[in-house]
Amino acid sequence: MTYVGIQTQIRRNNFNSVLLIIAFPMVLLGMVYAFLFFTSRQQDPQMINDSFVSIVPFVIIGTSIWFIIAWFFHNSMIQMATGSKPLARMENKRVYNLVENLCISKGMKTPHIYIIEDNSLNAFASGINERTFSVSLSRGIIDKLNDDELEGVIAHELSHILNRDVRLMIISIIFVGIFAFIAQMALRSLQFGAFTRDRENKNGGVVIVIALVISAVCYLIAILLRFGISRSREYMADAGAAEMTRKPYALANALRKISQDPLIEAVERRDIAQLFIENPQPEEKKFSLSNFFSTHPPIEKRIALLDQFA
Repeated sequence: MTYVGIQTQIRRNNFNSVLLIIAFPMVLLGMVYAFLFFTSRQQDPQMINDSFVSIVPFVIIGTSIWFIIAWFFHNSMIQMATGSKPLARMENKRVYNLVENLCISKGMKTPHIYIIEDNSLNAFASGINERTFSVSLSRGIIDKLNDDELEGVIAHELSHILNRDVRLMIISIIFVGIFAFIAQMALRSLQFGAFTRDRENKNGGVVIVIALVISAVCYLIAILLRFGISRSREYMADAGAAEMTRKPYALANALRKISQDPLIEAVERRDIAQLFIENPQPEEKKFSLSNFFSTHPPIEKRIALLDQFA
């Protein structure tokens, strides 16, 4: 992989953040227009356009409210989804020393540190600014890695913060969540016959099927937009950690141990799980369609790349 400097990566991620903020609402508006087009009894372009124009303000307002709430409360939502809690300095000075030493070396403010009470090995970074940046570590990764390996993992997460990867992923999670919500509502409406209880409304089932198909297609597009920016960030964070610690072999060894037991069972939301240093599929879902849209590159490739510099 070609090396990209940190400032270049930050600019790239900032640009991608702006691109996502523009692209996702455009997809959402496209979904609304497609719904109006396929459900209109009279295929009059002018009537469809007029209906679309009248609906657009409500769509924008609703999306903006959703985004603002998620933006300001994302940390609480992530903590709730992962079961992470603040790690007190007196509880584990070792972790604080490793984090603070790395932060001093990079001239960055020390992020909040959280712990997930799970014996599996995983970690993630989150936040949108210095006030909310945080690094969360599982109990297993703290207890089962030596100092060099744990330092490599922490450096990986700090690289995500420095590169502004975390802000980019928070934005993608928020917008993909909107499409997932719409698709789920359409599916549930179809399952429970919310639009077909009135027997006189023969078109009700057709309307909801159209809504389901359109929302599913738009959800797929949203996933692909996220997929297009997510994989490379793990390689960049690995490279950043190797540069920060000067010990690429340590992170490679840590990834080997992580690959043996990375699944945090408490984390059921796959959108949140993409924040982790490794995002495996649960055993019962390993043959699911979501494998084709994995947010992380194969961990074996990441290890092999790090071993080249060891």
